This record gives sequence, C-alpha cells and structure tokens, in this order.
Amino acid sequence: MIDKIKLLPDAVANQIAAGEVIQRPASVIKELVENAVDAGSDTITVNIVDGGRTLIQVIDNGCGMSETDARMSFERHATSKIRNANDLFCIRTMGFRGEALASIASIADVKLKTRRPEDELGTEVNIKGSKVEYQEAVSCPSGTNFAIRSLFYNVPARRKFLKNDSTEFRHIISEFQRIVLCHPDIEFALHHNNSEIYNLPKANLKQRISHVFGKAIVPKLASIKTNTSIVTIGGYIGKPENARKKSGEQYFFINNRYMRHPYFHKAVMNAYEQILPQGMLPTYFIYFEADPDTIDINIHPTKTEIKFENEHAIFQMLQSSVKEGLGKFNLVPSIDFETSGVVDIPVLSKHSGFNPPQVTINHNFNPFESQEQSTSSKPKYSYPTREKKETENWEQLYAGFDLSTEQKETPVTVSERKTNNLFQLKGKYILTPVKSGLMMIDQKRAHERILYESFIHSLSSKDLVTQKSMFPQKIDLSHDDLLIVEQLNNDLVALGFKIKLDKESVTIEAYPPELENINPQEIIDGLLQNCRDCDNSNTSPFENIAITMAKAGAIKYGQVLSQDEMQEVFDKLFATPMPNYSPTGRIVISIISNDEILERFK
Repeated sequence: MIDKIKLLPDAVANQIAAGEVIQRPASVIKELVENAVDAGSDTITVNIVDGGRTLIQVIDNGCGMSETDARMSFERHATSKIRNANDLFCIRTMGFRGEALASIASIADVKLKTRRPEDELGTEVNIKGSKVEYQEAVSCPSGTNFAIRSLFYNVPARRKFLKNDSTEFRHIISEFQRIVLCHPDIEFALHHNNSEIYNLPKANLKQRISHVFGKAIVPKLASIKTNTSIVTIGGYIGKPENARKKSGEQYFFINNRYMRHPYFHKAVMNAYEQILPQGMLPTYFIYFEADPDTIDINIHPTKTEIKFENEHAIFQMLQSSVKEGLGKFNLVPSIDFETSGVVDIPVLSKHSGFNPPQVTINHNFNPFESQEQSTSSKPKYSYPTREKKETENWEQLYAGFDLSTEQKETPVTVSERKTNNLFQLKGKYILTPVKSGLMMIDQKRAHERILYESFIHSLSSKDLVTQKSMFPQKIDLSHDDLLIVEQLNNDLVALGFKIKLDKESVTIEAYPPELENINPQEIIDGLLQNCRDCDNSNTSPFENIAITMAKAGAIKYGQVLSQDEMQEVFDKLFATPMPNYSPTGRIVISIISNDEILERFK
C-alpha cells in the first residue's frame, strides 16, 4: 500500500506561511519596518510604488548583517532573537518568529543589500519565489536595504483579490502610523510614487502625534498616567467635544507594540459613558508597559492580539485612569465642594438610637375637591396643585381625525396620493391606517431612501444642482483621510460638491441643496467611515457616497413634522423603487395587521 503523507517542499511551506503572515502589501511594510526597528536603526525610509504592487522598499541605518546572516535570514524559523522555548515568554523585540522574510521571498522578487559598520563590503542577495538567483559582495551603505518587487506574482489568486492602489496604500499608511507612534525617537519617511507623504523627525510622543495627524489634534488631547505594580498606563485621550463617528484614531500599544483589544476599548468607552452621544468615538493613544512574562503575544500570526494575565484588573485600572484624565482637565461636569457650602453627613455611633421618619397622612383628603373645600385636618406636607385651565376649543385636539362611519368603511390604502390620516408617533414614526391594518413608517430611514435615490439619479442624469457656501468650512484631516477624499473627489463633484484639498485639510465650498442644514464635518466623517467599511463589501465607492450623504441629510429622530411634511415623505417614499428598505438594508415600513389589533382587545 502506498504511503499518502509526505513532507511539503520548502517553497510550498513558505507560501502557506505567507498566507498567514503576508495578507497584503501593508503586511510586508509591517514586517520589514519592525525588523529595521529591531536592528537599532534611528532613520528608516519607506518607498512605495503603485500601492505596493510594483515596489516596496525599506531602507534603514541599523546594524546590518554579515554575508552568512544575509543568506540565513531567508530560511524558515531563522531568527536572532530566540534561543530556547523560554525566550518566547519574555519577548521585547518586534519580530522574532523567523517566518517573515522566508514568506515574503516565496511570493515576490526580493533583493537585499546589507552591510555591518565594521565591514568594508556588504552583501547583495536576490531571491525569487524561494529560489536564490544570486549572492555577491557589493559596495553599499551600512544598514539594510530591502526591495520587494511583484508581490504575489506567483500566486495569482492572491494578487487578484488585492484592492485598488489607493485602498492598498491606505492600509500601508495605517500600518506605518502604528509603528511610528510607538517610536518617536526614530526618524521616519514615507514616499508613494515619488511623492513625500510623511517626513517625521525625532520627537517626543505628543509631537509625533501632531506630525502624523496634524497640528489641530494637539489641543483636543488630554494626558493620562497611572503606575501600578501590574501595569503602567500612559498616553493621551481625546476631549469629549471632539469625539467623532469615524473610527480609526483609537490606538492601544503594549511594550511599544500596537495591539487590538476590544475588552480594553470597552473600558475606555465606559469612562466616557453619559458624556458622549450615542455612536460617537473618542480619540485615544494609550500605551501599556507590562512585564513580558504577564502577556502572551503568540496567539495570532500578526502579533496584534495580546492576552494579558490580569485583564480584569487592568480593565478597572484603565477605566479609572481615563476617568481621572477627564476629570483632571475639567472635561466632565463636577461638583465644586468649595463653593457649594458644607455638606453635613451625620455619623452614627454604635450606641446611637434610630428614629424612623414620620409621615402624616390625611385620611379625609378628597382629590375631587378644590383646596378651599378641603376639610378640617390638613396634611403636614402640602403638594403644589395644578391650576385648572380653560377647556374651550378642545375639539382642535382631534383635528385631522374623521370618525365618520364613511371613513371607517373605506380605510386609506397605499395607492392613495393624498390623505389627512397621517400621524406622528414620538417624533420617530409616521402612522396611517391601511386596508390590512396600521402602517408604521420609520421617518429617518424613509428619508434616507428618498435622498439616496435622488443622489443616484443626479449622477446618472448629469442633472446636478449645487449650492455655494457663504461661509466655507475648513476641516482638518490626517494623511490617510485626505487620500480617501482625494480618491472620491470626482464622484463628489458629480453630486454637487466643490471641495478644495490642502496638505492637512479640506474646505467645502459648495454642496447639494439637500444638505444645506447639515454640518460638513458630519458628512466628511460619514464618508470616511463608510469608505473604510466598503473595502470589504461589494458596494461601489459612489454608492457609499450616496449612502453617506443620505444618512447625513435625512430627517432626525425627534423632529416634529407638519401634515404637509409627512405627506411629502409618504408620497416620495412610495415613488422610489424600493420603499420597504433603507439604502443600508434596514426595514422602513412595518404593518400591524387587523388580526393583530383585534387580538390585543380580546
């Protein structure tokens, strides 16, 4: 019988490892820049061409490698940072598994030039698809220079699923930001298609945040600092009034390593509870320092998911630290004990007696008698009485309700174009009787559908209308946000926007008239968030713009509508091709059937 189990060839094993470690060009940036940090570099330059498809180059001035190390670095599990199993539990470096270079070399054309400061000549190695093309001595600066070309050239299925260059470059920026925020003492530069994106000098942490996200972010931050025997917590949190709907400026770091941690994010959100509107997210840059023995960074190949030994305790410490930071800078309402007088808090001794409070009840009280008619004994405590008001013209309360027999026999149907039987419930729903029962329309979702169809029609018919802003608003944005707006600018123009792009901001000079009363910041934040979400969906960028604008311009919950306004929403909703669902797929219309109503009164 023939044996079935065989060892995989090294090239295939490396490609499998690459599937875990190298998901897109941004993954290559992460691995190479982290290696440059571990090499002791104080200057790191990254050059990108075509979103990383054509070229990814990382140049550092670190310790470099010898001729033997240069070749060995591409072998699987070859690492300078691990000597035995115990070393896995006291990791302080960024990379350590020894899989990254082998994985990259299996799916790309890789050229390495490296030299140690003490060597006269360096080494150049070229590996393509795990096969060594050549290795030779060269003259080069001390440090390391990696050039990665034609990523995924031999794995067409992976290359096919890469997004467009702008999207892939946004992912690269995200990875780049996570690393530079950990190492303000290192000088970084990032170039894309020969254009300088970042040039970050050595700085302190607050300056580095300013250099990455723009000067406008600094006044919006407050510092936090907590030292305990378990963990040290420090960094900056955003002021509540500057919270936005856009996610992406929430960062956790542990021992100078970026991490994702939903549990700790909940601790931060708990600290902001009741001071942030629903759906708003604060900015934060929070740094943890902990003994490596108390954390596990081996639970995910990308090392971004970290397990802590004392997670529950750290949760409480983090929540308290953020609350303290908010209170210290008067970012939340507080009681001024110095100006509100002395608070007398009685203290009972062990021998103190206890007298329960006495309540006097007037057994003769008649709520249907006026105060003057009230007899004899009066209650010890009096209550304010509501003044009786005029009851004339009470019929106006029922204006619009026709209770005639004729109406009961001929209920309103959806096909009717005009009806006075539209009522608003709690500033959220429009109600109307229909043949099958009672129709409820979510007014905000209905208006979203109406606006969405209007924006889609504007683009297809080229019949756009634009309104110039009397006071153009300037909005500060980070580099990656500016890239998104720049990428969508043509579609925005087609919808009636006129946007001026600067180095660190955008200015909205004109907009569609439907968005006249909407804060431009809300539109931009929604655009940025939806476009990030659409990276993993089948929705086109233009559809996402239309959805964002519809959500921003729609009637808000709690807005009281007149009869004519309700009628307009009703008519326009049923003129759309899909009145039952909002642009994001949420239910707009619900009907309580006649049978359900009858069942309630049995």
